[in-house]
Amino acid sequence: MKNLILVSLFVLGFNHAMWADSPLTSTDISSGYKDVPIVAAALKEGALTEQLMDYLSVSENPIAVKIAIIHALSDAAKATVFFKHINSGNKYRDLSDFTNQASGDLLICMAYLKALENYFDVGEALIMAQSAKHKSPKSYTVHIICALIEAQKAMDGDWCNVYSLTDNVRKNTSLTNDMNDKAKEGIFSYMDLYKEYCNQFALYPKQNADGKYGYVNDAGETVIDYQFDGADDF
Repeated sequence: MKNLILVSLFVLGFNHAMWADSPLTSTDISSGYKDVPIVAAALKEGALTEQLMDYLSVSENPIAVKIAIIHALSDAAKATVFFKHINSGNKYRDLSDFTNQASGDLLICMAYLKALENYFDVGEALIMAQSAKHKSPKSYTVHIICALIEAQKAMDGDWCNVYSLTDNVRKNTSLTNDMNDKAKEGIFSYMDLYKEYCNQFALYPKQNADGKYGYVNDAGETVIDYQFDGADDF
């Protein structure tokens, strides 16, 4: 083992419980809009009703409120039901045709519904979300939901990237602020937990009086306790 070991906080701070959480399941958007009657209705109904689908289908309705409705229904998200609703006149041949033709707000609603419906496989939802971002290049709401879906996908790899995806949206001052602060807080109170996985530091082996090895950082602070018989055991 090399004397200088680069160790990510991802390794040191790995928490199995976080796998039960995720960008899609642990962020809270609907609380930011719970005083809006249609969102309150969604929270009460707990199902994707005709009234709610009609609201989601109207382009003039605020996109953040639509997203809050979908979040309120996260345990009962039905992308297929919504697609049938908006395609009652057979405007779209299939989901691929829908992705090409639909407006950005409709696409991000469908993407969010689809991602919540199966957050273990967000591939199709991600394609829709990225298309929505292309069609709505200035919407903070569209960008942040796309970033959450991208972050969900990134959970399989670099958890620093999970943090960066949404943080980059937060820092993008060119976007139109179409989501309220409480909903943003409901996103970042969870997403900011991943910030620590972006930190790296050098660790060095050190032997204590009992002959056991541990690892210290540049400041001489013990990071990994003295528990190893040799410097190469870590």
